[in-house]
Amino acid sequence: MKIVVIGGSGLIGTKLSAILKQRGHDVVAASPRSGVNTITREGLAEALSGAQVVVDVANAPSWEAKAVLEFFETSSRNLLAAEKAAGVGHHVALSVVGTERLLESDYFPAKLAQEKLIKESGVPYTILRATQFFEFVGGIVQSGTDGDTFRMSPALFQPIASEDVAAALADVAIAPPVNGTIEVAGPEPIPLDKIARQFLAAKGDGRKVIADVHARYFGAAIDDRSLTPGEHPRLGRIRFEDWLSH
Repeated sequence: MKIVVIGGSGLIGTKLSAILKQRGHDVVAASPRSGVNTITREGLAEALSGAQVVVDVANAPSWEAKAVLEFFETSSRNLLAAEKAAGVGHHVALSVVGTERLLESDYFPAKLAQEKLIKESGVPYTILRATQFFEFVGGIVQSGTDGDTFRMSPALFQPIASEDVAAALADVAIAPPVNGTIEVAGPEPIPLDKIARQFLAAKGDGRKVIADVHARYFGAAIDDRSLTPGEHPRLGRIRFEDWLSH
């Protein structure tokens, strides 16, 4: 089966492409680096020719509100139109658990707009919503910097290894479209301030983490439901402390 991975040179795209190739599929890892650009449409029709499945894991280069919205809307419109023209039978997109609960942030309204375009496109689809990746925890902790301390919400957080996200995407890509949304999350929910302490300890950083229920997550107020999945998500196998130790 020919599967095109949009964003194929990124963190998830490289892992996903490798898994699909190991399973015997014809994989095109598409990105501007390989001459495929969903914004300008350069190389897009050629890459999608003969493809049965397209997996979109591309991310915006800027998370400023206007720029990120323009990226996801333009990229999705161009990609979905090209898929229709090529007769692609399954559009898979990676999104974020809790997107509709984090709309005070600049980033998440753009992801919600992307999901809406997919649902209205007429192309059979599956949206896989994942919790935040372990690789992003450092940036999340840094966002809570307050002088020489870190001010973090104690809200529950259920991050996941990028390897587990790629494995879930691979399974979704070769399965029939569900025309709906599936969630994948890390093995267990952990308070965000506790995750921050574990991360800093592993890095040998002795600075203090202060639990603050009013601390925001990239501009959004959060609670225990904001960053955790609903009922019956697929769960990753890699635990945060095991990932940290490696």
